[in-house]
Amino acid sequence: MRIATGAGAAIAVALLFPEQALAAEEHGLPGASMSLWWALPFAGLLLSIATGPLLFQHVWEHHYGKIAALWAALVIVPLALAFGLPLATEAVLHALLAEYMSFIILLFALFTISGGILVAGNIHGTPLVNAGLLLVGALLASVIGTTGASMILIRPIIRANDNRPFNAHVVIFFIFLVSNIGGSLTPLGDPPLFVGFLRGVDFFWTTTNLYRETLFVGSVVLAAFLAIDIILYRREGGAPKIKDPTPDSKIRLRGLPNVPLLAGVIGAILLSATWKPGVSFSVQGVSLELQNLVRDAIILVLAFVSLAVSRKEYREANGFNWGPISEVAKLFAGIFIAIVPVIAILRAGPSGALAPLVALVTSPSGQPNDLAYFWLTGALSSFLDNAPTYLVFFELAGGDPRHLMAEAASTLAAISAGAVFMGANTYIGNAPNFMVYAIARQRGVSMPGFFGYMLWSGLVLIPTFLVAGLLFFG
Repeated sequence: MRIATGAGAAIAVALLFPEQALAAEEHGLPGASMSLWWALPFAGLLLSIATGPLLFQHVWEHHYGKIAALWAALVIVPLALAFGLPLATEAVLHALLAEYMSFIILLFALFTISGGILVAGNIHGTPLVNAGLLLVGALLASVIGTTGASMILIRPIIRANDNRPFNAHVVIFFIFLVSNIGGSLTPLGDPPLFVGFLRGVDFFWTTTNLYRETLFVGSVVLAAFLAIDIILYRREGGAPKIKDPTPDSKIRLRGLPNVPLLAGVIGAILLSATWKPGVSFSVQGVSLELQNLVRDAIILVLAFVSLAVSRKEYREANGFNWGPISEVAKLFAGIFIAIVPVIAILRAGPSGALAPLVALVTSPSGQPNDLAYFWLTGALSSFLDNAPTYLVFFELAGGDPRHLMAEAASTLAAISAGAVFMGANTYIGNAPNFMVYAIARQRGVSMPGFFGYMLWSGLVLIPTFLVAGLLFFG
């Protein structure tokens, strides 16, 4: 009922003030005169994503695509009625063709190629071995993405610890380090950083500007894991032995032809960042640059090559299926559409309906408050997906990549760190989190529930973030 009321109010306001529609036709969406009703579909979609898998799992699993489409329609239809079909079409197509298309093609390719790489065999999960696996996974996360690294390594690390009575903490720290913190050094690592890259942030900007924060946070969390695992491992020494369901065997890396394909993805992205031919094509008023089209085409071809050269049994051993990427594709299509009016309001800055949010991240002198950006971006990334959260605060900080990479570099670093690091605070903060949780439960690991996991993150991550925030952004 509230959804229908909100959409109806947005339409009514637009129809009562035809000059708003005229302004929109001349200058794009008039964010300064748009009310917060326009943000309701975006908030509703994110709330659905956050609560759907937990509160109405069966309905969500079968109808999440329809739910996302409904929220998207509650943006498209009011935009068309308020500002005219041409402007609404251009705004939505810009979001889908200029941003969403590249975003989902990269995720699809990383998911597909990494799914063809199998780590076969098993080793014994001692504290040092586990810490080594977490370190390797965290390093891989910035190269093949948090999703790719998580899908390749979660099953080997579960096998290594499946004879231990206490093993849930290993998966929890795996989510902390591999599914989140480790992906903070390149746009390949985590979806929010790739969104920044699509908005104009240089490929290696995060590498050179976040390595200190990543090294500090990653080292503290890894040290905390090692201390906890040593204590639990020693406690297990006096407990009855559990027969190892997967005895130790030689580790082998299968699906090696996929490794150069991953390198090809990186090369395609670097190509688009350096090759600027100055050629573009217009689709319904949306400008698409040649280098980006070539990049996306190369990445797609590499993904299909992976499907052709990967052995079926390796993908089956990885439990590979299209469900996760299908869900991400449908949900993010809705997100990229629903966020269109929110971006317009944010671009209005202090003149827009989100002026209170602007005030929260602005000091009395008018300068950005980096610590506030870090915590607000992180707090929302904990409960909403971190990619749209990053985009919201990127726009809130001005949305100009050149300015944010130079004069406001510390602000962009705070936004990036908050989005990537604090996606680990809950199961729903980043896409791989819930995937890892589901796989671990399926493999018999006694994973904590939603609030049990938050107890772990509250005890380990929040103190670490408090120190990191004061150290780097205070």
